[in-house]
Amino acid sequence: MKNILLPGLTLMALCVLGLSVQAQQSAPASNVQWIDAMNLTEVEQGWGQIRAGRSVGGHPITLANVVYTHGVGTHAASTIVITLHGAATRFSATVGVDDEATKEGSVVFSVIADGKELVKTPALRKGDAPQVISVDVTGAKKLTLQLDDAGDGINNDHGDWADAKLDLVPGTQQKPGIIVKPVAPPRYVHQRESDVPQIHGARIVGATPGHDFLFLVPATGKGPFIYSAKDLPAGLKLDPSTGVISGALQSAGTNQVMLSVRGPKGIAKRNLTIVGGEHKLALTPPMGWNSWNVWAAAVDQDKVKAAADELISSGLAAHGYSYINIDDTWEAGRDEKGNIQTNKKFPDMAALSGYIHQKGLRFGIYSSPGPKTCAGYTASYEHEEQDAASYAAWGVDYLKYDWCSYGTIAKDDRSLAAYMKPYQVMGAALNKVNRDILYSLCQYGMGDVWKWGADPSVGGSCWRTTGDILDNWSSLKSIIESQAGHEVYAGPGHWNDPDMLMVGVVGFGKTHPTHLKPNEQLLHISMWSLLAAPILIGCDMTKMDQFTLDLLANDETIDINQDPLGKPASRLVKDGNREVWARPLFDGTKAVGLVNLDNEPQKITVKWSDIGIKGAQSVRDLWLHKNLGTLKGSYTVEVPAHGCVLLKVKGVNKK
Repeated sequence: MKNILLPGLTLMALCVLGLSVQAQQSAPASNVQWIDAMNLTEVEQGWGQIRAGRSVGGHPITLANVVYTHGVGTHAASTIVITLHGAATRFSATVGVDDEATKEGSVVFSVIADGKELVKTPALRKGDAPQVISVDVTGAKKLTLQLDDAGDGINNDHGDWADAKLDLVPGTQQKPGIIVKPVAPPRYVHQRESDVPQIHGARIVGATPGHDFLFLVPATGKGPFIYSAKDLPAGLKLDPSTGVISGALQSAGTNQVMLSVRGPKGIAKRNLTIVGGEHKLALTPPMGWNSWNVWAAAVDQDKVKAAADELISSGLAAHGYSYINIDDTWEAGRDEKGNIQTNKKFPDMAALSGYIHQKGLRFGIYSSPGPKTCAGYTASYEHEEQDAASYAAWGVDYLKYDWCSYGTIAKDDRSLAAYMKPYQVMGAALNKVNRDILYSLCQYGMGDVWKWGADPSVGGSCWRTTGDILDNWSSLKSIIESQAGHEVYAGPGHWNDPDMLMVGVVGFGKTHPTHLKPNEQLLHISMWSLLAAPILIGCDMTKMDQFTLDLLANDETIDINQDPLGKPASRLVKDGNREVWARPLFDGTKAVGLVNLDNEPQKITVKWSDIGIKGAQSVRDLWLHKNLGTLKGSYTVEVPAHGCVLLKVKGVNKK
């Protein structure tokens, strides 16, 4: 029998059409291996846990009202890799979105044998008839069952491999099984920090004239330091002992300021562009920390203060990280005048803000346009102007505004106007306060937010392009794959946000070291830098190990993320699971990521013609901190599984 994909047909339907069910179950029971009988515990996915014989929600596997005894319930994105040993002849399954999902569920199933794609379904949505897959795998060594979202995020993507099984070669002794890969060492080199002063982070910063201005000059090296600034614009002052620039710009315009940092081992100088004007925030992607991925509802004032303390003491602030953001669960209803109140975990929000500002850092907060936040606390619906005024009075510098319960207001209205409306309302409220508050839209990419988030009627500085990230490979891979093409809508002052970081100790209140493998973490940081995404740390910074610090404090990757040209990377080559991403930088060089999404190491080549350059090029590896020499035409390197080689490529002038 040839490989078949029968859309809309369950096994019962096949019988009705006169097609033999036995044709799908051609092997005797002794020569059949059900996938749900394998050890699936190491399979990662975008949400929840993979389940044998049950849906991902824990119910009987049900497609189009038909219940299946055997099968695997999973959730996009997930990858099941099976070693076959050449012992199987056929794989078959009935696939679709489980009946338990909401109408938002939409998935794509793929079957890959030894790197060759045998079947890829069209996007299957809740309510679509399931499809029967039957593929010849005779002689194959490895089988990959892949479930991806349909390009619209992973919300409710409950996919079933119902009746999934392998027909085996009669008499086979070595049974197929799930492949569990050993953890490969990270492809990076720890770089000792120099004693000689160096200035890092953003090269450009903007603010509204008349509003509070705060900028901590990020500098490393052996101290103590003496900071100075030449041509600082009127209204601003620099504290020579702390490096904090504060005050308020007196007028609009662009100012070129020469910063100097002097220490016992030398002096560093760097130009900083300060831009005054309306809507000049986030001229580079925001960098800082957010409480949710580590603490979730367990966050409190002491944990936020500890994060601010650690941002300074760990040295991360000296590399450009500046925001300390509280996520959900700080709210406690409203007073008799309708003003938002804080709960006992946050007894004095203004004092907490002052504590953070005193360190030269910025302070962020969270709300929702609906009646309730995601965690069920008081949100901003019909109190937007009051809340914006409260935030300004508390000294808030950053607002994350999360869709959540606004879905009960919008109901079934999926129009662009409905998606934009709540963000327009809060945007207008923020414009009325006498304070610069960076506006971060969080609605998971609905309505192609990247196309309208920067609209003047909205005023977003950044916007989530995906659902929530989790600390597993399936989640990270799904997010990376969804970003291609969004880059044309981002730039200085308006950035695509693929969610917060998942490195270090994380866990939403039940903390644990991230489940991302070391090379996956390197890929995570590399891609967020290439994509010009906000870099918001999501870990317990009091428990960072050296590897986590090295990931977060790599100035060569930070320079890519904070590049003042502000052009995010494009995916220029896609060859199966091998990809090449590149972005131009302000100094005429190119940042290039060689990305391996495969489960095995892969050799990947970047051709200079693919990234729009020619001639001899000087190439530097930014994780090995190593110059690779002058190369002509291309560069080829082996990239670890689930990894990235990050390069800086610079043309060599001919003499």
